[in-house]
Amino acid sequence: MRNIFKFATVSVALSLTLTTLSAEDFSKLDVQKECDVKANGVEKLIQTAEKYNKLAIEHKVEFMRFGMKNSQYIEASKNALQNGAKEIALVDAKGVETGEKVSLEFASWRACSFAISALTQMEESKTTWKLASPSDGYKY
Repeated sequence: MRNIFKFATVSVALSLTLTTLSAEDFSKLDVQKECDVKANGVEKLIQTAEKYNKLAIEHKVEFMRFGMKNSQYIEASKNALQNGAKEIALVDAKGVETGEKVSLEFASWRACSFAISALTQMEESKTTWKLASPSDGYKY
């Protein structure tokens, strides 16, 4: 019960900070630092993932890996944390289990890094997209 209250309190605090984030904040985010499981713990990674994935969804840049959206990783990690499970089942976009499982630590790391990477890559693409066009003079 105490963990649920703590989780809810932190979630409210994180949602209040969402309105203050700007594009400059996205470009300064360090995925390795923010998503370090050993330094931050699984709970904090899930909270960080929720915070940034909400923004990624708003900007329509939510990551999907092997048919599983990042929001599905976050939800599965939250459920596993609440139920005391050590693994989560991978599912496809329709929510059907694929038969594979990953550890809770890996799933929370992946959710956190996907959420932040979606936003940092979105910002980076605004200045580097021209480097990938065939007319830029590079030989491919």
